Amino acid sequence: MTLPCAGRLALITGASRGIGQALAVRLAAEGARVAAVSRTACPGDGRYPGSLTETVALAAEAGGTALAIPADIRSGEGRHRAVREAEEHFGLPVTLLVNNAAAPRVFDLAFDQMTEEAFREAVEVNVWAAWDLARAVVPGMVRDGAGWILNITSAQARHRIGPPYGPNRSGGACLYGGTKAMVDRMTTGAAMDLHGRGVAVNALAPEGAVRTDHAAAVADLPAHATEPMETFVEAALALLTGDPDRLTGRVTGSLSLVVELGLSVRSLDGRREIEGWQPGEIDPSRLRTV
Repeated sequence: MTLPCAGRLALITGASRGIGQALAVRLAAEGARVAAVSRTACPGDGRYPGSLTETVALAAEAGGTALAIPADIRSGEGRHRAVREAEEHFGLPVTLLVNNAAAPRVFDLAFDQMTEEAFREAVEVNVWAAWDLARAVVPGMVRDGAGWILNITSAQARHRIGPPYGPNRSGGACLYGGTKAMVDRMTTGAAMDLHGRGVAVNALAPEGAVRTDHAAAVADLPAHATEPMETFVEAALALLTGDPDRLTGRVTGSLSLVVELGLSVRSLDGRREIEGWQPGEIDPSRLRTV
C-alpha cells in the first residue's frame, strides 16, 4: 500500500510539542520525511514539556523518519537555514509546509497595555515567518508539480461582537486574534494567486480547544469545549494531501472538516480508529464556522 505522503518532505514549525509534534508524528507515519523545527532541542530546554529529541523518537515509533532542526524562526536566517538543512539532508524539496509556531499569547495585555516588543514578536512569528517560509518553498513546489501549505489559525481571529460583550478568558485578543486574522486573509489570497500551479494553501483552527500544555496554561478547559488531538490532526492531514485544484483556499475548523469530508479519525500512528470521534459520532452542536 502506498502511503499518502510517501516521497514528500514536510517542514513543520513549532514541532517540539503539542499540535506541531502530533502532526510530525502522523505525517511521518504516513510516509513523509519530516523536518521538525523548534527552538527546543532537548528535554528541559523549554518552558513547557516536549522537545525535538522526543518528536524524532515518537516519529520513529510510528514507523517514520524525522529530522530535528533547532532554529529560531523569529529571524530570517533561522527560517531560511531550516529550509536549507531540511532539503539538503533529505535531498528533496519541501512540498508540505505547516506553519504552526506562534508567539506567546499575551492575553493579559489589553489593547492599551500592549508593548512594542510583544507586538513585533507576534507579527514576526505569526505572520511574517509564515509568509517568508512559504516564499522560500513555493518555487520548489511549483517545480515539483505539487505542494501543500497549511497555516494553523484560531477562532480568536473572529471579531468580538458587542456591546454588550460577554465574558471571555482571552479578553479582546487584539494581538493574537489580529495576527491570525491576517493569516486567514493571507491564506485565501495566496490560494487564489497559486491556483492552477499545483499548490494548495489552507488554514485550520481547532473547533474545540485541543488540550495541550500551552492551551491548559492559558485557560481551564472544560471537557465539552475540547477535542482530541487526533481529530485536528486528521483534518490537517486531509488538507495536506487533497487535490490542490479543489481543496484550497479553505479557512475551516477541524471537526467541521472531519464531518464534511467523512474522514476516518485515526491515532497518531495511523493504526487504529479513535472511538467516539468518527464523523457520525461528533455532536453537531460542536460544529461552528471559524
